[in-house]
Amino acid sequence: MSNDTTASAALLSARHVIAIGGGRGGVGKSLVAASLAIYFAQLGRKVVLADGDAAGGNLHTQFGLGAASREPVLDRDATHGLEESLVPTLVPGLSLLPAAHESIQAPTLHRTGRKARWIARLRALPVEYVIIDAGPGHSAFALDVMASADMAIAVTIPEPPAIEETYRFARAWFLRRLRRAVHRDKIRSALLSRALGELGSLPGPIDLMRSLAKLDRSLAELAWLEARGMNLSLVVNQTRVRSDLDMGAWMSSLAARHYGIPVEELGHIEQDDTVWLAVRRNRPLLIDSPTSKAARNVERIARRVLALLTTPESRGLPPPPMNIGAASLYDVLGVSRSATDEDIRRAFKRQRDVYAPGSLATSSLLSDAQLRGELARTDEAHDTLLDPVRRRAYDLSTFPDAEVQQQAARPVRGALAAEQLQLQSELLREIGPDTEFTGELLRRVRESQGIDLPEISAFTRISKGHLVAIEAEAYAALPALVYVRGFVSELAKFLKLDAAQVQRSYMRRLRELAAIEPD
Repeated sequence: MSNDTTASAALLSARHVIAIGGGRGGVGKSLVAASLAIYFAQLGRKVVLADGDAAGGNLHTQFGLGAASREPVLDRDATHGLEESLVPTLVPGLSLLPAAHESIQAPTLHRTGRKARWIARLRALPVEYVIIDAGPGHSAFALDVMASADMAIAVTIPEPPAIEETYRFARAWFLRRLRRAVHRDKIRSALLSRALGELGSLPGPIDLMRSLAKLDRSLAELAWLEARGMNLSLVVNQTRVRSDLDMGAWMSSLAARHYGIPVEELGHIEQDDTVWLAVRRNRPLLIDSPTSKAARNVERIARRVLALLTTPESRGLPPPPMNIGAASLYDVLGVSRSATDEDIRRAFKRQRDVYAPGSLATSSLLSDAQLRGELARTDEAHDTLLDPVRRRAYDLSTFPDAEVQQQAARPVRGALAAEQLQLQSELLREIGPDTEFTGELLRRVRESQGIDLPEISAFTRISKGHLVAIEAEAYAALPALVYVRGFVSELAKFLKLDAAQVQRSYMRRLRELAAIEPD
């Protein structure tokens, strides 16, 4: 085998396909798709950004390009049809495959034969990453593109219509997976149709499983495996207030609890006028405003995506046995059986917020009656688990075959764990006896340990604002240097770093910054 062939084979084996979709229009799917593509290209990877929204995508405008007038040729045996349609962008290593928005003919990309061929040709391109904007909604095309990807990312915003569409997309994807799994089995297909007819609307997976269990237990178990096998991640865009920042975690928890679908929270993107300005200028956000808060949010999401793709085992354990009965009181609060009283109090407050009337996270997920039931169940869990006698009696009645020892704590979220592993690997090579500690390096050390600033603030009594200023090296926002010295020392101890080295190098840098401050 020639060296060129070997290199090509290695490249093909390293390729990843990422699809962005799963929500209504205008929530930022194109922003996320373009930003991921640019981030990977800036790392020296060869990337193709594909516009799969043949009806209204606009990826070309983000790069200042004109709309295409013809669809790529897909009838050839090789990938040449797509390769001839690729358009270079202003980012080295990144090519765009535009949709044919200016075509006189109606788009044919959504036809069954064309769709499958298009996806296959994309996978055969000699690049390392293919990023696909699958477009809005839950059409068969969008569902199949998301299902074909190595990672499917749904984008939403903290508004009821967008959240409702995200949940609807998850239900539609699950149902399409299940229908494909049984389409060759006429008996199971008939049972599935019967269960769907009885439910009368697009069902949640667990509701459908309960209905199937009355007809065929093995079919219900297959449905459970299909739900647990969904590879769905979530990004929340245009966040403004504190509750918006929690939206991804809340929706992930709710999807697992009420649908049985594991949803990986990747992060959030803050509302930022620089995004609007970049759109006005026909330039990608990461090129136009790379230091903006939205760009930094996107870069962190990209790091998590990269970490998940390079450490796939971090996405979790094999699916647990099917359990469509009533959740335990521990599951109601989202805690393990080893939870302390303080853990239970915090979890209770969080769940009350999640299921509160008017909560965005439950938009379309539960009826008013179901919300009231969840709140009552949350109150019951709080009162029972905080009473030692009642908790002991509940444990003995609910887990009669369990050992006395408590369950281990719940695992860390896959995206966060993968990001931490990647950061830890990088920092091992970077930190040594002569390392000069900057605010950026301190931030990376903190993130590699999965620690948030409020946690450090609560332990060290250093205000969150001062911690933010230390990481940002915002000299003007810090108190006198004598106080900063103590803050940095306490921060280094908390992060298990050499406090003397961190304090010495960081303070030297801060004095240099102070010396060049304008009068």
